[in-house]
Amino acid sequence: MSTPTSVFSLSQETLAFIEQKFLAKQQLAKSREQQLFHVFEYELTAEESWALKLLFAYMPANDLADYNGELFLNHIRTMLQIRREMPWHVPDHLFLHFVLPYRVNTENIEEHRHILHEQLAERTSKLSMTEAILETNYWCHEMATYIGSDLRTISPLTMIRNARGRCGEESTLAVAALRSIGIPARQVYTPRWAHCDDNHAWVEAWADGEWYFIGACEPEARHNQGWFGPPARRAMLINTRIFANYQGPEDITLADEWFTEINILENYASTRTITVYVKDAFGLPVQAAEVQFQLYNMAEFFPMAIIPTNVQGEASFKTGLGDLMIRASKGGNWGEVRVSVTTSDCIELVLNHQNQPAAGTMADFDMVPPPACEGEMIEELSEIRIQRHNERLEEGIAVRAKYEATFVTEEAAGKLGATLGLPADRVWTVLQKARGNSAEIATFLEAATSVYGEWALRLLECSNDKDLIDTFIPTLTDHVAGALAVRGELTEEVFVPYILRPRVHFEMITPYRTFFRQAFTSEEVTLFRQDPTKLVRFIDEGWDIWTDLPNLKGKGTAVGTFELRVGDRSSIDIMFVSICRSLGIPARLHPIESKPQFMVDNIFVDAKFTKDVVGGGKELVNGTLILIRDQGAGTDQPTASYYENFTIARLENGFYKTLCFPHGANDLHDTPLEVEQGAYRLTTGVRLKDGTVLVKFTYFHIAEGEEKKLVMKYRQSTLEIPVYGKMERLEQLTSWTGVEQTFTDLLGRQGAYVAWLEPEREPSKHLLRELSELKHEFDALGAPIILVVGDKQWTASFHPEDYPDLPANTVFVRDSTYNLLPEIFASSQASEAGFPYLIIVDREDQIRYMSSGYKIAASKEAIQILTRV
Repeated sequence: MSTPTSVFSLSQETLAFIEQKFLAKQQLAKSREQQLFHVFEYELTAEESWALKLLFAYMPANDLADYNGELFLNHIRTMLQIRREMPWHVPDHLFLHFVLPYRVNTENIEEHRHILHEQLAERTSKLSMTEAILETNYWCHEMATYIGSDLRTISPLTMIRNARGRCGEESTLAVAALRSIGIPARQVYTPRWAHCDDNHAWVEAWADGEWYFIGACEPEARHNQGWFGPPARRAMLINTRIFANYQGPEDITLADEWFTEINILENYASTRTITVYVKDAFGLPVQAAEVQFQLYNMAEFFPMAIIPTNVQGEASFKTGLGDLMIRASKGGNWGEVRVSVTTSDCIELVLNHQNQPAAGTMADFDMVPPPACEGEMIEELSEIRIQRHNERLEEGIAVRAKYEATFVTEEAAGKLGATLGLPADRVWTVLQKARGNSAEIATFLEAATSVYGEWALRLLECSNDKDLIDTFIPTLTDHVAGALAVRGELTEEVFVPYILRPRVHFEMITPYRTFFRQAFTSEEVTLFRQDPTKLVRFIDEGWDIWTDLPNLKGKGTAVGTFELRVGDRSSIDIMFVSICRSLGIPARLHPIESKPQFMVDNIFVDAKFTKDVVGGGKELVNGTLILIRDQGAGTDQPTASYYENFTIARLENGFYKTLCFPHGANDLHDTPLEVEQGAYRLTTGVRLKDGTVLVKFTYFHIAEGEEKKLVMKYRQSTLEIPVYGKMERLEQLTSWTGVEQTFTDLLGRQGAYVAWLEPEREPSKHLLRELSELKHEFDALGAPIILVVGDKQWTASFHPEDYPDLPANTVFVRDSTYNLLPEIFASSQASEAGFPYLIIVDREDQIRYMSSGYKIAASKEAIQILTRV
């Protein structure tokens, strides 16, 4: 039977390629063939059939495990219907790659496109495509705003239910919303910033032949504008991933078998392409070597791009004009070089090392980010348009606030607690975190407490905050009933975290306890409980490893992975722990190594899997590492904070793998840390005000059973404290209670921290979060913290009482004139960077520090200045 070439304008060659990929995935998912592929027995149009095949052809294994064919068929039919109904013309190749895909990030997949379409179609169908993009973002702003959260990405419907989320979730919602009205959209990431820690995600949308960027859920009055514009000009990579064999026209960083990664950095920043030539010790090119282009961020060298060498031993990468560490490895042999992209475009790496430098060796070097630079001049908007935009923002905040008012209140939580005989404060804590899901959680508590007592509440308390917003009664009931059924004689200290807790890593919480208790015979359950290594062997022999997308590792649900009998290493580890907990075997992922473990005689033992495991399950006695403060560094040594100014990494297969200590842990001095034997590298970094980092490597080795004491060394920096200007004390302000004040009333006769905020925007929210995290340090200093909000930045939803954890000396004031911002921020660069504007004032009212726009850790820098002035 011949296939018409008119289907989505695809050639016969392309259709044959899709068919080949589809058959490969069909074979991979043969154990779930009926659940997934029976939809091809339905009466399908040619478009429906090929759209389905395209989705399946590049579908991640985790999605083959977790979802059924009807979901994907319904999705395709919805999107084809939307394409027919909406007025704009979108070329087939853009529709297939940027409208049709069901997945944006690592979110749970739901049938949501028709829901979003119903919300947006009438609002946008009579607009131009460019106007529809802006209007969609205003709608997203009505639905949700920014808040930091853990790494699990919630779905668009959960985002709406929660009314807030991190940038990766805001952009997931915005992309889904734009696609729901037939507009091509993609989530773009800078995996890590070069000039400061952290990362960011936003959205690009296509209209009439051109891609535009927007800040998701953070509308602007026009396209290609956002607070992240100046930071993006200092980025080293901005990319997006496409689930297809995509041919461009954008630069392709990586054409993987199962996805394509494109590099769109040159749309934002100055770029340069560097080519790495990898050779062996004899000078011959090395094919299929893994080349990592590593960027310093969060005190580690993060591989922002991983590219294999071609037959000539070459790997090319377009990046920004900053410094990179380039490391290549194959077969355990490796080479490494630090490069400045501004001066290098061809690098030769020789793979002539197997071991790291000798223990005790140290290396110092600087990592310089791309320089700050001004953007293109843009025409100022009219006052009328700015005013209307500000009105739209207020309207959006009011819509969101009205919805948030429907959440269960503290008073209602107190009544529920009294009725159920549960502590009111604990009930309120979980219901407050559940937000738009609070009614569901309250209903669960009401029904489950009568059956399971306080354990229903305990289940909620040991769940991650994010789980409370998208976990529902059937799932919660499965977990509390299933856990209590196998508790036996376990103590609460073991039972709660290692049996009752449903979450293993960053996977979606689903019901699995009843399933796994029924999946095995009573004889098998008894055998596994008596000897969990039998369960390890059972899984090792019966499940295959398949890794197709780096950012979807460990996202497969336990039941889905079990049914598919295939998964990435992390998903299978999660499945193992879930099975153990379902059968009453205490289990976890190691808090540092993330390796699966089960408990025997109150001691955790590694589950010795052999597939895709470094070391092959060899029995070893772990060593102990104790980090010692450098007594010779005086008082200038930084407070050791993991993922902020230091990390520890172990050498594995030629690359250093960062150990996963808790983010921000800063109490690790003199604390025994259990680590595996091996070669390690301590990385410490001191970031300067311009973003440059003073890096120090310290190499060491941990032998089996050894206790190693290691002095933490940081490089010393000279802290410059120039005078930028003078603070005017008599400027008039208004307190939040309406009292007229001046800076004289607020400053006192000591140094002060003064910041102008835009509370609804992410950069200002980062600053407020940092102040809360540094409450103890600021309280010890005792300096006034004055947070100024101008009338143009004030919104009805902003209330100072929503920030109860700020330092004790914090005061919010209103600047009704917007004339109090010091003239030092009048430069075009500072003005474009935008809020927050931060200054530190000394005892003589001199401005000794200034910062504008998005800058992680600005408050830590401020503390250093305040300490000295």
